[in-house]
Amino acid sequence: MSAEAEVRQVNKPAKAEARAVAAPASSPLTERQEARRRRILHASAQLAGRGGFDAVQMREVAESSQVALGTLYRYFPSKIHLLVATMQDQLEHLHATLRKKPPQGDTAAERVAETLMRAFRALQREPHLADAMVRALTFADRSVSPEVDQVSRQTTAIILDAMGRQDPTPEQLSAVRVIEHTWHSALITWLSGRASIAQVKIDVETVCRLIDLTAPDGRG
Repeated sequence: MSAEAEVRQVNKPAKAEARAVAAPASSPLTERQEARRRRILHASAQLAGRGGFDAVQMREVAESSQVALGTLYRYFPSKIHLLVATMQDQLEHLHATLRKKPPQGDTAAERVAETLMRAFRALQREPHLADAMVRALTFADRSVSPEVDQVSRQTTAIILDAMGRQDPTPEQLSAVRVIEHTWHSALITWLSGRASIAQVKIDVETVCRLIDLTAPDGRG
């Protein structure tokens, strides 16, 4: 199957499933629904961790998480939706870990660079999972915008926490967006074997210097 055909296939939910998917995202989940969603995301991460993007098949996810296939599609209408949500979930766990052990750099740029490299190393320990999630982000079309936005918001929150800024200036938010783009690009080049860990570190540290340049007090 060609890459184009693969994208069309994974982004093609049934009409009934597409109509149903908005409900969990637009209204608070009950405790039982949240537990079911967590099982689904856990199963997705496990399958991706073992075999990458191709190993995540919706029927297998349903079986592993002990939910009906139709129920799975009500939460996630395609494997792309599921894997992007899996990335958001992984970032959420990372954020919780970082809050327990925050970065120690003297400047905001140093702290953000340390944070992103810790995130990168966490993904490095699960290369198949990282590849599956990044491929899903790359394949995502407009129907996956809510999930992609959640990933972006979570990444922004992680960076702002490392900066120690809850009220960033417009210039700082612009710098954060550039940093996010660079980090995402670095993941892709590393996963494709076109960049070493050392090069990724240099790129991340370089782009993070934008933060200090946009600091109102000039100190980050």
